[in-house]
Amino acid sequence: MERLAARIHRNMNTMQLSKEQIIRYKKHISLSGIGLAGQVSIRQAKVLVVGAGGLGSPICLYLAGAGVGTLACIDFDRVEIHNLHRQIAHTEKTIGMPKVYSLQKQIQQLNSDITFLPLQEKVNADNIDSLVQDYDIIIDGCDNFDTRYIVNDACQRQGKTLVYGSVLNYEIQLALFNHRGSKDLRAIFPDPPHPDDVPSCDLNGVLASTPGILALMMAQETLKVILGLPCLHNQWLIMDTLTWEIQKLHY
Repeated sequence: MERLAARIHRNMNTMQLSKEQIIRYKKHISLSGIGLAGQVSIRQAKVLVVGAGGLGSPICLYLAGAGVGTLACIDFDRVEIHNLHRQIAHTEKTIGMPKVYSLQKQIQQLNSDITFLPLQEKVNADNIDSLVQDYDIIIDGCDNFDTRYIVNDACQRQGKTLVYGSVLNYEIQLALFNHRGSKDLRAIFPDPPHPDDVPSCDLNGVLASTPGILALMMAQETLKVILGLPCLHNQWLIMDTLTWEIQKLHY
């Protein structure tokens, strides 16, 4: 395999992958729809993940493993023991640490070949435009509607693709906004729900694996966007993970 990688690298040196990178990502490179050019696109991608919890932490791990060249995660929270049953990037040893730095420790061990930027701050209407401006794709892994709409509106203003996901009990929802002319969150829900109508994240239970299922789907959709593969377009995907019933709503 090393001889093959060296030969490919000599013949395709304009693809900007080292021999070691070709060996590392050979399962990608061998796949129809990716190849060397696709892996270069993944390496050149700049992705911002909002939230380092049940969605954001596994999303970041999989995108780091895939070789996304510049990956950032923003979260102001710290690791608590009740996070550990589902937020798999964090460990008992990082309890009390800011989540983005706990996540950084894991990513550095997984793939030191990428750039990971931990951003320990809270997203708000004042900082969101400066946060998203340097990234190609934004991933919404947050847990409240105020932040979701702030992120959505900034992506709409700046023409940024937004990967959206949410979990409620056993149900997961996935959408892709503002991509190649597709609509945004306000096309489905023009305004955020009243706070009294929203279930409390602190009081709402969740099976450990449910956010992980959605996180993998969000990472998959992100990689498809980077690679130019078929993606959701004005479609709202709803899955009941108890029954595996799936609905795909068009909007």
